[in-house]
Amino acid sequence: MRLWSVHPYYLDAKGLVALWREGLLAQKVLQGHTKGYKNHPQLTRFKNTSDPVAAIAAYLGFVVDEAESRGYHFDRNKITARHCTKKNTVTSGQLEYEFGHLLGKLKDRDPRRYARLKEVSEISAHPIFNETAGNIEDWEIINPTK
Repeated sequence: MRLWSVHPYYLDAKGLVALWREGLLAQKVLQGHTKGYKNHPQLTRFKNTSDPVAAIAAYLGFVVDEAESRGYHFDRNKITARHCTKKNTVTSGQLEYEFGHLLGKLKDRDPRRYARLKEVSEISAHPIFNETAGNIEDWEIINPTK
């Protein structure tokens, strides 16, 4: 499961669809509707909010917005009706780590997008996050090759 901290517009089609499916799974986990994935590290930042289900719903709302801007049809009705306006934080180190991880995926999967994105100097966070200075988040499982 990867719930990207970077803005969804960086993702290719395959990545955006995967994020949607994984985000919906995360929503079910946070609602208590699954037996597995309950302690997945990617859920930590949502669990640390006052309303984790509302936080993941806000997250998914921006994923749907990005999908619709590309002409895709994700079912917005699958997102819980809870609403969250409070932003969470993400560290600059986390954004840099994830962006590098994404570039590694895109190099083979979507070389044209890779060529465009490898020139990005300022990485935008997913709209529910405010960037703060810092290293990779404690909950991240670090792959040393990234």
